[in-house]
Amino acid sequence: MATIVEVNGSIPSYESARILVRDDGSMTGTIGGGCVEADVYAAAREVIETGKPRRLKFNLSQDAAYDSGLICGGQLEVFIEPLVPQPRVFIFGAGHISKSLAQVLGLSGFAVEVIDDRESFANRERFPSADAVHAGEYEDIFPRLAVNSSAFLVIVTRGHRDDMRVLRLAVSTPARYIAMIGSKRKVISTVKELEKEGLARELFEKIHAPMGLDIGAITPEEIAVSVAAEIIAVRRGATSNWRALSMSIFLHGELKALLK
Repeated sequence: MATIVEVNGSIPSYESARILVRDDGSMTGTIGGGCVEADVYAAAREVIETGKPRRLKFNLSQDAAYDSGLICGGQLEVFIEPLVPQPRVFIFGAGHISKSLAQVLGLSGFAVEVIDDRESFANRERFPSADAVHAGEYEDIFPRLAVNSSAFLVIVTRGHRDDMRVLRLAVSTPARYIAMIGSKRKVISTVKELEKEGLARELFEKIHAPMGLDIGAITPEEIAVSVAAEIIAVRRGATSNWRALSMSIFLHGELKALLK
């Protein structure tokens, strides 16, 4: 959202005028058109990418006004802010780690949905603070979930085969974050099995695995903290070189030897 927040002199619009720039590039509203609106549009696209607000100042001097067709000569300031919906995390598996993770993420401002194929685990008694709890087969529930480019997926089911079932569905989505529990050996073995089914290797390079920041976590509660911290880092754009050495290295580097 870009809003004119301060005006001095004559401008082709008015204070509080706004335009909304969507992530698909479309927009609605106007702040007067011309080069000012074009510059604000470009800056808004950057704000969408970074999530950080910006404040721009424009001086519609006679020269600038003549070039742009805005014969005004005033000054204005535009504040551009990201309008971000509440981030949503889908946790597949409703075991001990999931129970702790749902609590930590809820306290951190995330909407949480928990999915498991066991009603004895996926229920409100175990997850009272979750936004939604789904019990049923993963293949049946997954298509009904709102998995978009801002979604976070965490795979912590009760076993290797169930993890693979969910990962098979997850890698074809535009989710911002996909993480799976397990050792490096398990992750690579799972990927190899899915590759044999015809899934492209490139789909797996965005996986965060082993999941969570390396803080030496052992207990379910500690693992939950490490995963929540990684999700927050991705959300805030605070990931650094440690993430660049993730799945692509596991698939293309020395760890291939584990499968020989």
